[in-house]
Amino acid sequence: MCGLANPFGLHLRFYENGRGEVTAEFIAPDHYQGYPGVVHGGIVAAMLDEVAGRAHMGGNPPRFMYTARMEVRYRQNVPVGQLLRLVGKVGRSRGRTASSTASIYNANGELLAEADVLLVDVPDSTLASVDLEALGWKVYPEGDEKDQ
Repeated sequence: MCGLANPFGLHLRFYENGRGEVTAEFIAPDHYQGYPGVVHGGIVAAMLDEVAGRAHMGGNPPRFMYTARMEVRYRQNVPVGQLLRLVGKVGRSRGRTASSTASIYNANGELLAEADVLLVDVPDSTLASVDLEALGWKVYPEGDEKDQ
């Protein structure tokens, strides 16, 4: 699902606010429905996974990580066709691992889903073989709308 260049991805654009937090806004299309009007739980988990990992990519230098464990709590149905706000926050970092929290809110600020995530560093050898810029793996400074 990662990256803007993936034709099958979510095409989320992440913005950092400088406080160890990234956000994205998203309107889920109908083809992500599990039940009528409701985003499939697997897509909800993918959105939470993406924003949790991107929280660590907002640093300087960015930190690229794999998800090792994710605990999702579905609080309310996540609607298709409505504005959603995704928030990822950096947690503790220890050696090759780090944690994040991820949340999805509706336009009224109500919490719809959340996750606690444990991540591990992507090996440098893997990163060296990939053009991350071409894949669209980027976190933008808040207010930087030039690449939209």
